[in-house]
Amino acid sequence: MTAPRAPGAGAAGWRLAGIGLLAVGVAAAIYTAGRLHQPDYSFSLFGTDPVPPKSLLATIMLGLAVVQVLLALWMYRKLPLAGRPPRPVPVTHRVTGFALVALSVPVAVHCLIAYGVQLTSPRVAVHSIAGCFFYGAFTAKVLLVHSRRLPGWALPAAGGILAVIAGVLWYTSALWYDNGYQLPHL
Repeated sequence: MTAPRAPGAGAAGWRLAGIGLLAVGVAAAIYTAGRLHQPDYSFSLFGTDPVPPKSLLATIMLGLAVVQVLLALWMYRKLPLAGRPPRPVPVTHRVTGFALVALSVPVAVHCLIAYGVQLTSPRVAVHSIAGCFFYGAFTAKVLLVHSRRLPGWALPAAGGILAVIAGVLWYTSALWYDNGYQLPHL
C-alpha cells in the first residue's frame, strides 16, 4: 500500500522540473555561445592585465557567497546560537545576492568575449563550465524565490548550489592566480 500524495505535489514537481530545465537551458545557451564565439584575446574590461582585478572581484564574490549562506542559515534558523533574525537580515540577504551577481557580470562578459568557453585543460574546462552553470543556478534561484507551493528544500538547495559554484569559480581562478598560477591540492 502506498501513502497518499500531498495535494498539489504533482504540480509542484512539474514546476520544479520546469525550473530545472530552464536553468539547464540557460547554462547550455551560455556554453554554446562561448564555444561558438571566436575568442578576442585583446579584449579587456580591466586594462592591460585583467587577471589581478578579476581575481579581486572573484574573492569579493566568494566573500559575498559566504555571507549569503550565513544569512540564509540565520533566516531558516539553522545558525547555532544566532536566535531569531532581525528584520534587516532578509533585506541584507537580497542586497548581497544582488551585489554578488552584479559583480559577476563584468567578469563573465570579459571571460566570454576574451576567451569564450575553453576546454584546453582540466582547470580551464571546470572554470568555463562552472561559469555557465553559475547563471543557470542563478536563474533557478530567482524563479524559486518567486514561486509558491514548492517543497521547502528547493530554495535552500538552489542557494547552496549557487554558493558551491561560486567557490569552484574562485578556486579555479583567483586562488589559482594567487597561488602562482597553480591549483593547490586539497
